[in-house]
Amino acid sequence: MTDFFERKKQQLNIELNDVQKQAVLQTEGPLLLLACPGSGKTTTMIMRIGYLIEEKHVDPKRIKAITFSRASARDMTERFSRFFPDCEPIDFSTIHSLAFTIARSHLTTSGTTFDLIEGGGKGRQSVNKAFLLRGIYKEVLKEDCTDDELASLSTFISSIKNSMIPLEQWEDLKGPVDKSGRMARKYEQYKSRTPGHLMLDFDDMLTIAEQGLRQDEQLGERFRNLYDYLLTDESQDTSLVQHKIVEHLVAHHGNLCVVADDDQSIYTWRGAEPDYLLEFKKVYPDAQVLMMERNYRSSKEIVELTSKFIKRNKKRYPKDMHTENEAKEPIYIRRLDDPKRQLEYVTYELLGESNLNEVAILFRNNSSSTMYVNELHRRGIPFYMKDADDKFFSHWIVEDILNFMRLSFNTERKDVFAKIVMKMNLFISRSMLTIFENTMTTGNVFDAFIQSVDLKDSQVKKLMDYKKGYAVIPDMRPERVIQLIRNDLGYEAALKSRAEKFGFRIDYLLGILDTLEGIASQLRTMVDFAERLKELEQAVQQAKFEPAENAVTLSTFHSAKGLEFRRVFMIDLVKGIIPSEEDESAVAMLEEARRLFYVGMTRAKDRLELLSYSQDEGKTREDSRFLNEVRGLLLKPGKTETSAPVSKTSIPINPEGINNRDELVVGSTVKHRVFGLGEIVVHDGNEVHIQFGDTEKCLDLETVLSLRLLEKVAL
Repeated sequence: MTDFFERKKQQLNIELNDVQKQAVLQTEGPLLLLACPGSGKTTTMIMRIGYLIEEKHVDPKRIKAITFSRASARDMTERFSRFFPDCEPIDFSTIHSLAFTIARSHLTTSGTTFDLIEGGGKGRQSVNKAFLLRGIYKEVLKEDCTDDELASLSTFISSIKNSMIPLEQWEDLKGPVDKSGRMARKYEQYKSRTPGHLMLDFDDMLTIAEQGLRQDEQLGERFRNLYDYLLTDESQDTSLVQHKIVEHLVAHHGNLCVVADDDQSIYTWRGAEPDYLLEFKKVYPDAQVLMMERNYRSSKEIVELTSKFIKRNKKRYPKDMHTENEAKEPIYIRRLDDPKRQLEYVTYELLGESNLNEVAILFRNNSSSTMYVNELHRRGIPFYMKDADDKFFSHWIVEDILNFMRLSFNTERKDVFAKIVMKMNLFISRSMLTIFENTMTTGNVFDAFIQSVDLKDSQVKKLMDYKKGYAVIPDMRPERVIQLIRNDLGYEAALKSRAEKFGFRIDYLLGILDTLEGIASQLRTMVDFAERLKELEQAVQQAKFEPAENAVTLSTFHSAKGLEFRRVFMIDLVKGIIPSEEDESAVAMLEEARRLFYVGMTRAKDRLELLSYSQDEGKTREDSRFLNEVRGLLLKPGKTETSAPVSKTSIPINPEGINNRDELVVGSTVKHRVFGLGEIVVHDGNEVHIQFGDTEKCLDLETVLSLRLLEKVAL
């Protein structure tokens, strides 16, 4: 109705385009609204709800909106109250929240009690999901479960539940670790071992809710009669069981608006069903399909490139994303020498940014963030972690390296030696280790082990070589110590053997070692190294929960979905990372990886930089095939590549800035181009410590002077 849109234009200064208006007006029956990135889907959804209330006089209590996350639910609740302040609030919630309400009703009716073993719920909670899976893993494989294996196993179980695979088929399913299917089956059996009582994880809420709606007619009727209109957001990431719950709820009236973008479906590994959208009309034969193809977010260059890029996927709705935004900057492709040069380039560029909160660094794997955290923290550049990777600091490889170092302080410590001897590529059995631990021998652990256990000559020789290595470790810098551990002490060889045995990704594990080396390269002692790891772990936690106001965002491609930034760096765009080797093994996985790359690119509004490197640890690295696809799309007949050449830095030098270290006097007041006024509290060697308000920043002296980041302030 024209009056409604005119009224909202005057009240809110919001003007919808023709497709958006059509989506608002199409209220009856099923509607699939395919919304390209930056196409204003949230505004359209809110306006549609307002139209139902103001023009069709629908009771707000009869409208249900299902969001992808609690953050989305909060955002939409706030936006609705701002757009329609006189309306009663709408019930915005996640599918899990709705499912829990349904599941709880179903279980109460059947007289079944339950405990939540995930998410910190109240109740007995004698065990939690992680504790339970660790125990089952050890029972089945006779090995302790690493954090990586635990996460993979948990995701695997979540995926098979969301895909509604019958329990009797679980045993034979292949998973991320050996006997995954058997462990999943044992997990379910343990959770239901007490008659009349269940242990529930998040995914059980979904499966039990769906089962209740399907099997309990009275329950189904009650919830089907609660709402006359349903809306679901981010439906490309909805699993089969979630889709089925929605089907049950709209069975009477069919008034369903599904908002999605099949080109942004990036969660099939945890059960999302993008094919459901492609077959939407099979489920809802009378459904209307509308496409919101106009992008309001990004520059002309970014929209044109990404629209062409995603069309390389075959399994998708044919969409043609376009924009009326102006041209801004070319797409920048930069191939640096190695990861260190990539890090330096990004860091120097950030030092020239005054509005860091408009900038993001995006990466495929969370492990990529640690070196950036280290460098940004060292240089005093504030950062926000979209998904804090504090697990890095408790990873078993990090603990191994610290234990190797701890032994160097006292080579008589049997307890520390016992933790690492099986990781020295000695082919020591656990029974040998048990014999050693139970003997009364003392003194140097290498000699004691040789005396206690029956060994081959080759093993004895290795142990004596390792003993010699440990004699010189205390005098080494930590970077050299890690190199010695990796090579001379056989840790890297043992790691490769372990990866082959348990199916770990060796490139990921070696990447952790490379990161540790990078952190250690700036430090003098092993004690400094251990303290630096603790300091960075605290910095990551602070960046997650108490970020600075003007901070650059670090995020995985996955977690960046739904966000937007003026400037985006996409890093580590090399073969094996995006797409990974696993991605290249199947067409469906490769298309999902391309969608993930597309999500990253479409976060940028004005400036998009795609970064790769040519070497890593002495090995040649090829560019990502997606980067090459982008490069090809940017080439025009008869012209050269449009990407800009690599520059050392684009930071304008401040002519008033300090470039003499003698001018940095403790107690003097200076002005930093990002942090403002501060007082120099320490000037030590290659670092200068400055107190900015309540925060003390440690800045690299060379960077401060070469870029003239500080000015004198006359008092």
